[in-house]
Amino acid sequence: MAWFKRKDKGIQTPTEAKKDIPKGLWYKSPTGKIVDTEELEQNYYVSPEDGYHVRIGSKEYFDILFDDKFKELDANLSSKDPLKFEDNKKYSDRLKDATKKTNLKDAIRTAVGKSKGREIVIACMDFKFIGGSMGSVVGEKIARAADHSLKKKIPFLIISKSGGARMMEAAISLMQLAKTSVKLAQLAEAKIPYISLCTDPTTGGTTASFAMLGDINIGEPGALIGVAGPRVGRDTTGKDLPDGFQTAEFVLEHGFLDFISERKKLKDKINLYLDLILNTPIRN
Repeated sequence: MAWFKRKDKGIQTPTEAKKDIPKGLWYKSPTGKIVDTEELEQNYYVSPEDGYHVRIGSKEYFDILFDDKFKELDANLSSKDPLKFEDNKKYSDRLKDATKKTNLKDAIRTAVGKSKGREIVIACMDFKFIGGSMGSVVGEKIARAADHSLKKKIPFLIISKSGGARMMEAAISLMQLAKTSVKLAQLAEAKIPYISLCTDPTTGGTTASFAMLGDINIGEPGALIGVAGPRVGRDTTGKDLPDGFQTAEFVLEHGFLDFISERKKLKDKINLYLDLILNTPIRN
């Protein structure tokens, strides 16, 4: 027996009568602080009460760091499946699903534009595409972005956000560590600044290569930064890890970062560093 019975059938609501998603949607930080999503966006996706930096992607970082317009590089580069890898799902199907879900071609986007009036190349990883894992496309796009930086003689910034190498590409993925490191060595030889920004999470092969090779390495507050994550370390050693192990603050204390920057100050600090290292007038 039905609890409710519809009297009128075929009810249709006209488009103009449908309501948009209401304002006042909330975000709850891990510490339990609640913030309106609109306020969160205006505050650079940082919870104002506890300073928690919400995980964001390339779209948001490009909006924060570029002045206005930017040109995306190699936007249509996408991964193949040369190994025909399959576990409980075909790798080719994972790629299709990730592209459909995120509207991204792979786990990184690269672009060139102006930041406080100075041209800069930015490569930013997207964790929501297969955990920001580093496959052949990630390595190739970083290499091409570095080439663009070399050709134009402009600074290069990589924003890391990755779980590490992409296991579905096996050794092809691991080759990207060497490939990207060689390109960064070419930048260093040409005396072109390379800045590394480590965000949550920066782990695995990413940490073992370009994330720690910056002329200056910056971290976001509270970001997980390490090679193996805390759970792997705990399971391997059988010991409890120190408080805050592999957070940006812990890594800074042990000499792997140069400084930690709040997101709202990031653009100013990056450009201040560039002014100082390039011996040019400091911009406001």
